[in-house]
Order: sequence, then C-alpha cells, then structure tokens
Amino acid sequence: MSAEDLEKYETEMELQLYREYRDIVRQFEWVVETERRFYLANAVEVVPRTSDGEVWFELTLTDAWVWDMYRPARFVKNVRVLTFKDVNVEKLEKPDLELPGS
Repeated sequence: MSAEDLEKYETEMELQLYREYRDIVRQFEWVVETERRFYLANAVEVVPRTSDGEVWFELTLTDAWVWDMYRPARFVKNVRVLTFKDVNVEKLEKPDLELPGS
C-alpha cells in the first residue's frame, strides 16, 4: 500500500466517522473532550483528585460514543477516563421544537 493509498483510506475513514457522528449526536446529552479522545455521552461525572500535589481527573461516562476511527465498536456502555490534562465537558443544546424532515 502506497503512502497515497494510506492517506486516501484515512481520509475516507474520517469522513465516514464524521457522518456517523452527525447521525447520532442528537441521541446524547453531553460532549466530552480530553487530550486523547472525543466522546458523546448521556451521563458524565468528573471527580478532581489529588496525589502528591498533582491534580488529575477521573471521568465516568455512561452510554457513550467514542470518536476513534480505529475502534471497531464506538458505542460503549461505560467508560472510565483518568487524565492529568484538561477536560472539556459541555451540555448539548436540544432544540425545543424539531420540524419534520430536519
């Protein structure tokens, strides 16, 4: 496989992953970003921890979807993440009224 073929394959996989994200994002309540992954989840718990003067975070996600094109199963019932890096958690906006066909 040439470098060009590999690049084309990765581009196609990213596009497929984006389409999957676009189709399922409305099923979730939260977006979670860590330094390594991007998640959608229906429940999120973030617990700050300290150890030897260092602060780290323990995240527990329930009913999650993982943005990872190399992962064969992106839907996960429970996820536990430990990180020393920044964590971004956002509540997804849900439209009050959704028109048919939108």
